[in-house]
Amino acid sequence: MKAFLLALLVAVLGSSCADTRHRMIVSVAEQRMVVLDEGKMIGQFPVSTSKFGVGVAPDGVKYFTPLGRHAVAKKIGGGQPLGMKFKSRKATGEIVPVNAPGRDPIVTRILWLKGLEAQNKSTFGRYIYIHGTPEEAKLGKPASYGCVRMRSVDVAWLYDIVGKGARVDILLGPVSSAAP
Repeated sequence: MKAFLLALLVAVLGSSCADTRHRMIVSVAEQRMVVLDEGKMIGQFPVSTSKFGVGVAPDGVKYFTPLGRHAVAKKIGGGQPLGMKFKSRKATGEIVPVNAPGRDPIVTRILWLKGLEAQNKSTFGRYIYIHGTPEEAKLGKPASYGCVRMRSVDVAWLYDIVGKGARVDILLGPVSSAAP
């Protein structure tokens, strides 16, 4: 009921207020995300960050997961079924099953991030998202091209809970190094 009321409030208010109550902490070392509501943990999930590394790569290589403080800038995909494939942030109508061989599209929901620090200011322009993946068997180890990947059911839950402006910290170390 609480999640439903929060989702309704976010839908009614839209972008008129930033979500300052929720925070996501992504640990590259643990390949795990913790979700906090006013400092209290309400969820934790396996994720995948970049298989190429972290930070801002030299020579314009763009496949690293950016570290530091971010915020949810845009939310895309509300109401779409689990597994809905997105291309250029638009639903294609194709549902991709979990662990479909040879398939690695963005699915289910997109939380588009913007960097809030000099070191990650290019995050939004690099199209770095928290998003669903059909490659759920690879979660828990680095496998992405820079984004933070989640199970479809988990990213749908997250999408319904957090609003625009919610803080996202991507850390090299363990979640415990940043969690209250």
